[in-house]
Amino acid sequence: MGDSLPPPLAGDFFALLARHHLQNPAPDASASLPPTQIQATTVFAFHFAGGVLMAGDRRATAGHLIVTEQVDKILELDASSLLAIAGVPATAFEIARTLKTSFEYYRRSQLQSLSLPARLRALSRALRDNLPLTLQGVGVVAPLFAGLDTTSSPPRPQIYFYDPLGAQFQAAAFAASGSGAITIRSLLSFQERFGSPTPSRLPRREAVQLALRVLTVAAEFDTATGGIQPDASRFATLRILGPDGISTVDDAEQRDALG
Repeated sequence: MGDSLPPPLAGDFFALLARHHLQNPAPDASASLPPTQIQATTVFAFHFAGGVLMAGDRRATAGHLIVTEQVDKILELDASSLLAIAGVPATAFEIARTLKTSFEYYRRSQLQSLSLPARLRALSRALRDNLPLTLQGVGVVAPLFAGLDTTSSPPRPQIYFYDPLGAQFQAAAFAASGSGAITIRSLLSFQERFGSPTPSRLPRREAVQLALRVLTVAAEFDTATGGIQPDASRFATLRILGPDGISTVDDAEQRDALG
């Protein structure tokens, strides 16, 4: 029966199994794997002297592939709210669009902006609404949020981070999310404990410089983190939330901060 087949090559175990009509014992791993998703990482935020600096690289990946280096992961929801997305961009952008629309609708209909606690709850609710996709592992998002607390004088920017199920936590000094978060948290924690001055006391230029440096180090240890390439005019996305609102750190300012 097996003699009609050509003799297997020496060392070809699977050909030997086929010759004797034995099933390949190796399972088809690809059949049980979810489809490859596009992922966007890495984002982080920390307090500095002028408010909160929120930063992200521009890389999106799908498995081992780099899909693009042009993703803007730091999004303005309104004049006093920033959202940093880490996870599946399709889900994250839809959450951002929904929040931006609801914030603007409230502002126009009530002639005032949503309070910071209300904006935080809205993001938690949006993540909980995404629970079915999160449990399936196909739409996981773990964002950061920076909002202006107008109950203090002067208004003080605050940093919050979320888990994919919608739990909200306030960060005292910094927060990070995405595949490069471990490296960035380690570097910022070191600076908070032993830096002089600490990140919370840095002026704008030095804070931008610190953000670019920690992102560069994170990119050395994590292939999903894009980092920056000044020679190719490829920089990070940096936005600042201060007492007077939001400003963007453009490429020229980032290049100047690097010296």
